[in-house]
Order: sequence, then C-alpha cells, then structure tokens
Amino acid sequence: MPGLLSSPVCLTVIWFLSWSLCSSRAQIWTDEVSGVQYGRLDSNVTLGCGKSQTRIPVVWQLNHSSALPWHNVTSDGSLVLLHVDHSAQGNYSCYDNQGLLLYSVKLRLGHPPGLLSISCQVPNHTHVRCSWVESVRTFLPAKYNASFRGNGQEWSPCIVDIAHKHCDVDHPAFWQTIHTLRITEANGLGSETTIVRLKLHELLKPDPPESVLASELEGYPQRLIVSWNFPSSWPVDDAFPLVFHIRYRPRGSIYWSEIYSEESPVMVFDALAGHPHQVQVRARDEVNSESQWSEWSHLFLAEPWEDYATSEPAVLFPPEDTDYFPFNTKPETSTAKSQNPVPESNLGLVILLVLFSVVIFTTVLSLIFVVWVRQRRRDHVSKQELTSMVKMKSMSI
Repeated sequence: MPGLLSSPVCLTVIWFLSWSLCSSRAQIWTDEVSGVQYGRLDSNVTLGCGKSQTRIPVVWQLNHSSALPWHNVTSDGSLVLLHVDHSAQGNYSCYDNQGLLLYSVKLRLGHPPGLLSISCQVPNHTHVRCSWVESVRTFLPAKYNASFRGNGQEWSPCIVDIAHKHCDVDHPAFWQTIHTLRITEANGLGSETTIVRLKLHELLKPDPPESVLASELEGYPQRLIVSWNFPSSWPVDDAFPLVFHIRYRPRGSIYWSEIYSEESPVMVFDALAGHPHQVQVRARDEVNSESQWSEWSHLFLAEPWEDYATSEPAVLFPPEDTDYFPFNTKPETSTAKSQNPVPESNLGLVILLVLFSVVIFTTVLSLIFVVWVRQRRRDHVSKQELTSMVKMKSMSI
C-alpha cells in the first residue's frame, strides 16, 4: 500500500486533485469580490462582508489601510459608515482573523438624480436639438434615455449624445401643434424622468445669415451693395422661404436704418457719404409669423465710394430699360429713413421759421385788435359829446 501511494501514477493523480481544489478555491474568492456599491452622501452606508453567513471576526481596511472613517462593525461583520462624505469613498476589503481576504468592494458616494432643465433649438423644419442641465449635482456617472413624439403619435427615440448632454430628432412631424419630449436620467442611486411639451413652430429660429458682405458702388458716394447667403443649416427650397432684416448705420451712431427683403443683394441708397458703415443681417421664416428671428450676423464694416476730385453724378438712377444693377434696388420696407431724407439741420430751420411766422402773425392781429378797440372808444366818446352839446343848446333857447 505505501508503495502504491509512492508510485508515479498515484503522485500525478494527487497533484492534479490538489491543483483543481486550489483553482476552485481561488475562483470562489474571485466570485466573492463585488464591483461597485453606491451610497448617498450625508447618510449611513452599510457594507456587508461577502455572502458568507459564518459569524467570524473580521477586519476592515480602506485602500489597504486600517484607518477608517467614523464607523461601527456589526456582529455579522458588516461595516456601517456613519454620515459619510466624499472622503469615505474608496476600495473596502474585509479579512478574517488569519488575514485571508473575504470580500472587497468599491464605494462611490453621491445623490440620486433630480429634474432636468431642458431647452430645445429648432434651426429648420427638419431637425430638433434639445439639451439639458442637471438641477442636482449627483457626483455619479449617469445614463440618459430620451424619446419624442407628436400628439397621438408613437414614441420615437431622441438620439442621445452623453458627452455633450443633448439629443437630436430628425424630420419631426412639424404639422403637429404640440410635441412631447421625455428624458430619463439614471445612476446607481435611482432615476428621474423629466417631461416637457414643445411648440416647434414657436421655437423655429434659423441660424444667422452667412457670408454677409457690403461693398461700394463706384460713382455713387451714398450707396452700398449688401449681400449674404442663406444659413447653411437651412434647406434652400422654395417651400421654406426666409425674409431678411438688414440694418446699417454710420460707425459711431446709435441709430440704425432698416430694410426688409426676401432676396440678396439689396441696395442702400442713403448711406452717409465719407463715413464707414456697420452692416448686419438676420433671418426669419417668411410663412410662420410666430417663429423667431435669428441672431444678428457679425458686424461688417464698409465705406461708400468716395472721390474727392468729382462730385456725385447728377443722374442718380439709370434708365428703367437698362440692366445695370443685377440686384434688388427696391427694399420691401424701410423703417428708419426714407429714400429722400430731409437733413436734420434744415428741418430745424423750417420749424424755427414756422414758429417765428406764427409769433409775427399773432402780434399783428393783436395790434389790429387794440387799434380797433381804441378807435371804437373814441367814436363812442365823440358821439356822447355831440349829444351833450345839442342838449345844452336846446336848453339855452
């Protein structure tokens, strides 16, 4: 029998069984190691020492150190952390009295999600982008799920970009009056769903016009040619026309002149000769009056044509049958200046002359009235004296 145990075959079998048992035991310890446990800040957090029900003394460590936050250890070996703060986060391990690792877990602390503050941008009829800001700083990684629908429609996904915290919807049902957006934020401590209702036709706001340019027109010191391009995000289609609002002013002035147009370019007829002008353009959906104006384009600085040797040509407008100007020369609306403005100094002189004339006329009328009243009194006195003389003559007779 001893010879059998010492045989090579028996030794090989014993070695194989020992290796298998060690592997199984190692696998058990590996399975006992948990991933991450989440806890709320400023509350008590309990960490259990694995799944074993054995009541044995245990020792806890935080990041391989025996220095622990304010805590208690229960009879079953669980660690209770009291009123935890961020310093209590880390890797916790529990060991038996022989130093054998029983369980380890990573503790992360934070707060459950709160409601989101959501805002949506509608740069055209085919795209909606909604972004959000958390009302509660959770200190924990979060996942988001977003969906979108019109009245009476099925929910469709709003594609989430977690890094930038926004989601996108392509080709929404724009003819629907009300749309609903639903976003759920979830982390290790819970979830919260925020629902908002949107009116896309009121949120529609194009991007600013691009490539805004203002240039001089040779020979005309009071004119500028203003041109621009549609926003690149707006579909260039007759079904979605835009109306454009152009404003311009001499640099340093606080007063803008304005033109509305559906086409580019347009002509400015009343630029201030010899002065640089600031020019901006914005856009809005022409059909939808409840939509919003875009932001103004960047300021463009331009100066009308100037020639010190010659004056402006006497003929301001070319004949109607010529094709000299390949652009729209008649703006739809002008709200700040007319095409033939009256200089402010001349206007003040006219008002002064009118007031002076009124004063002179009133003075003359007053003098005439006074003379008439005095003359009438004299006539009345003369008549009385004549009557008295006649009576006295009658008495003497």
